[in-house]
Amino acid sequence: MNAVVEADVYVDVLCPWSYIGKRRLEAALADMSEPGRVRLRWRSFELSPDEPRTPTLTAAASMAEWWGEHGAARVEHIHALARAEGLGIDLHRARPVNTFDAHRLYQMGAEHGLGDAVMERLLRGYLCEGLNVSDPQVLERLGGEAGLDAAQVRDMLAGSRYADRVRADERTARERGVTGVPTLVLDGGPPVSAVQSPAQLRRLLEDGLRATRAEHALDR
Repeated sequence: MNAVVEADVYVDVLCPWSYIGKRRLEAALADMSEPGRVRLRWRSFELSPDEPRTPTLTAAASMAEWWGEHGAARVEHIHALARAEGLGIDLHRARPVNTFDAHRLYQMGAEHGLGDAVMERLLRGYLCEGLNVSDPQVLERLGGEAGLDAAQVRDMLAGSRYADRVRADERTARERGVTGVPTLVLDGGPPVSAVQSPAQLRRLLEDGLRATRAEHALDR
């Protein structure tokens, strides 16, 4: 059997660094000689589970409250890094909300082989388009645009399906020592930041793959 490294990446739709990290991981994989040996999986992690479902302040305004006079510069720094990755993140449009149902939608997408497409659409919808990713109608539309059946998404959101999978990801995150996003865990090892350069991320993935191959060789 060919060696495969399990790469779990904990992300949240609210986090601009999660979108930046996603692009850098994609670039790292594209630069690997055997990207198919990396099983990349997005994992649910609510950055701010107490957020309301109704939008209030923009993310930029919230950052101004946190960082005071340094807030505007930090927002522009994030925007500049995002532009370098080809992302139109706009924290003056994005308004933080509860993301639990967005994570349930992602879990549904993952079950149908569309996890990456759903995560991409959620991140773009919230961070670039300023959409309310707590609104069931918005989630139904985004799920449909990512390839899911909109009627099935609507039925899922009306109940509690996939809530257990979100909670399981978050429970495992705590057990692994994950405290923020985006965080990369290779083969259940120690958590590391996923906001590194593509070259650094590629080295991490290649090191993980070499370690996995060595373990497989010992087991033969």
